[in-house]
Amino acid sequence: MRVRCVGGIVRDGDGRFLLVRRGRPPSEGLWSIPGGRVEPGEDDADAVARELREETGLDVRVGPLTGVVERPGPGGVTYEIYDYAAAVAGGTLRAGDDASEVRWVSPEALRKLPTAPGLLDALTQWGLL
Repeated sequence: MRVRCVGGIVRDGDGRFLLVRRGRPPSEGLWSIPGGRVEPGEDDADAVARELREETGLDVRVGPLTGVVERPGPGGVTYEIYDYAAAVAGGTLRAGDDASEVRWVSPEALRKLPTAPGLLDALTQWGLL
């Protein structure tokens, strides 16, 4: 079974990435870009905006598709993750929903964090790292 998911790649004026530490599986305890499943009736942009609001407290403007990855999930599920560029439009930074922590991270610091499988490779392949 394939499950459509989205992520929001947000960078600040200093080039830092907005990251969450996942509070639940998959990748519990690891750092990743915020995102999650697309709910029935949602388009990708709505899902990105909702997930970022839930996980980071920030409102975002969703931009273009940056890239797509597939990740294995439990019970034979495959997560198809569509990652979009996004920009902060408001809100207050705070961890929520299934994020245990949220922070802005420089590219140098990101390379040293325990990250979700494939994150660094995808960001590098897309020319972001």
